[in-house]
Amino acid sequence: MNDNIKKLAAIAEKKERTIIGLMSGTSVDGLDIAVCKVSGSGSNTELIVTHFETADYTNEFRNNVASIFSKRTVDLEAVCLINSWIGKFHGQLINEALKKWNIHSTDIDVIASHGQTIYHAPKSLHKNNAFGNATLQIGDGDHIAVTTGIITISDFRQKHIAAGGEGAPLAVYGDFLLFGKQGENRIMLNIGGIANFTYLPASMSMNAVFSTDVGPGNTIMDAYCKANFNCSYDKDSSIAMSGKCNEILLQALLNNSFLNAGFPKTTGPEMFNLSYLQNALEDSNNNNLPTEDVLCTLNHFSANCIIKAIQKTIDTTQPNVVYSSGGGMHNLLLMQTIQAALPNVVFKTTDDLQINPDAKEAVLFALLANETLAGNNRLESSKKEVPNMSMGKISFPS
Repeated sequence: MNDNIKKLAAIAEKKERTIIGLMSGTSVDGLDIAVCKVSGSGSNTELIVTHFETADYTNEFRNNVASIFSKRTVDLEAVCLINSWIGKFHGQLINEALKKWNIHSTDIDVIASHGQTIYHAPKSLHKNNAFGNATLQIGDGDHIAVTTGIITISDFRQKHIAAGGEGAPLAVYGDFLLFGKQGENRIMLNIGGIANFTYLPASMSMNAVFSTDVGPGNTIMDAYCKANFNCSYDKDSSIAMSGKCNEILLQALLNNSFLNAGFPKTTGPEMFNLSYLQNALEDSNNNNLPTEDVLCTLNHFSANCIIKAIQKTIDTTQPNVVYSSGGGMHNLLLMQTIQAALPNVVFKTTDDLQINPDAKEAVLFALLANETLAGNNRLESSKKEVPNMSMGKISFPS
């Protein structure tokens, strides 16, 4: 047997595995690195985060990603070059973090890398009947493995598509295994570039569990800040709070068939971007609206998408708890608007579940890697959107 296969088999049989989960979101603000101790699998999974940080990206990194991000026409050579460059760069960031934490690479069993999404193309968006769902994440796993000397599992979303899903969101697996609780209706709300949530019913019936994108989170707001205020995001909602929500523009933004479609569904910056905003401004005759008012309205737009999706999901006659995570949970105006519209819902963060909210997405990919290594792949769901599988491609460092 190949020595790499022997090592992988030995890791799979361990009582506890040390897995680094990586997440680089559509906001392209940094690489989330979470060192997780994971034992068991499936419903018996136990996970502790021992170390976490977000390694900030350089302007060079952001600019390189921006040159090929969410664009139908790009330089193919640039995609080729940046794919391997990101893999090596992520490997270097991991090495720096491990050195800081005084952890040797031999103490890590595997790395679970989400990669950097550059294009998401569900059939509902591209509408080309000759093709199905598709998505593309770059940041080559082989380069991460060779740079760190650690076995790397990457490219998780392709298997989800191959098995009948849309490639996103994948949070349903980790959310169900880590956060489901008998007797409590939970919504695990993650607000990144795109807002999504997992619904975990009190019954804990896997056939009632689902994850779905609901619409924009930070993506249009961040893009508007970069274009108009020379900042990457609206810190503490200070700019949005200085403006007023324009109801006519808000209704134009909300006039989209995706927002009224059933669950589950998936989307991305390919739909919700500055062009989408410009069309809404023109449709509502608001091209001369003050920029602060536009940003305030975008904030309410994201909030409304989340509010309506939660209202559509929950039974208001029962208690419901929303556990928030992701960068958007730090947006004061956004969270105030959501909570004010849902007075009968209890709002917490995943801190209340012993998981750092900023680390949650990286942790979920560590859990997916653990299932690939040690899981039995039986979530007992009849939904095609939640196929039973192991995900990820395995890269050996030698």
